[in-house]
Order: sequence, then structure tokens, then C-alpha cells
Amino acid sequence: MIGPRRIVLTGGPGSGKTTLLEALSASGHATSPEAGRAIIRRQQAIDGEALPWKDQALLAELMLDRELEAHARVGGADGPVFFDRGVPDVVGYLTLCGLPAPAHVERAAQDIRYDRRVFIAPVWPEIFGQDAERRQVWTRPAAPSTPWPRPIRASAIN
Repeated sequence: MIGPRRIVLTGGPGSGKTTLLEALSASGHATSPEAGRAIIRRQQAIDGEALPWKDQALLAELMLDRELEAHARVGGADGPVFFDRGVPDVVGYLTLCGLPAPAHVERAAQDIRYDRRVFIAPVWPEIFGQDAERRQVWTRPAAPSTPWPRPIRASAIN
């Protein structure tokens, strides 16, 4: 028996991922929200340390945990489930921060399976906006803002 299709939508901040996931949800599709924003909101509420401007490595650990939980939660789903980012995005976040990805994070990115097709939302400067969770300033990226184009073992995707 084939499990649920786990389809990832990834891309840089402000590229419209959340808006697209909300439209998919409104159309009756199962979706899983981005881990980072929820964690940032909760950490701000408790003056926590897992914030991109305080402790990026700790934020990545919490994002990994949330992504693993979301991936496991859809085990019995009928039909596709659309994810706002996935486990490999945690590796991408650490890389963009100039931090090494610990072995367990790399292993999770290799072992947790998603659908073969990954949708990458292109940078869209006209809709990028800052808010309480997104403090970074938009700059033209010099490289792709997602880890998905990087080679991963074929076993990591369905």
C-alpha cells in the first residue's frame, strides 16, 4: 500500500507559499503550515531564545522537531498533503545562517520522505513584507534560497 503523498512547497520568505497553502486548504486539500513562524510567535510570547536573531541553531532544532511531527501526523491521510516547507529546509536554513547541519539533521533530511515533485516558489519582491516574525530585509539572493535543488539520495523521495 502506498502512503499519502507529501507534497512540499518551498522557497524564500515572502514568495507566496503561505498564501498558496491557504488557497489549497480552502479548496479542501490537506495542508501543513510552516513550522518557523509558529515557533517564532511562541518564542516571542515567552521571551524565548529560539529566534533567528537570538539562537538560530536552537530555532533549527525546534523546526526539525515540528517538521518531523507534521510528517508523521499525515501517515493515515487520504490523498495528497501539501507542506509549507519540509525537513530538508532545516538544512537550508542552517546553511543560509552559516551554521553546520548536525549529523542528526542531515540524517533526517535524507531519511524523511516526501513526494518526488517539490514546488519551489520563486522570489517575489513585490509581495515581500516584514512583520513581527519576519525581520529580515529583502535583498536579491545570490543563490537559490532552498536546499531542495541540492542532491539528496533517491531513497529520500517517493
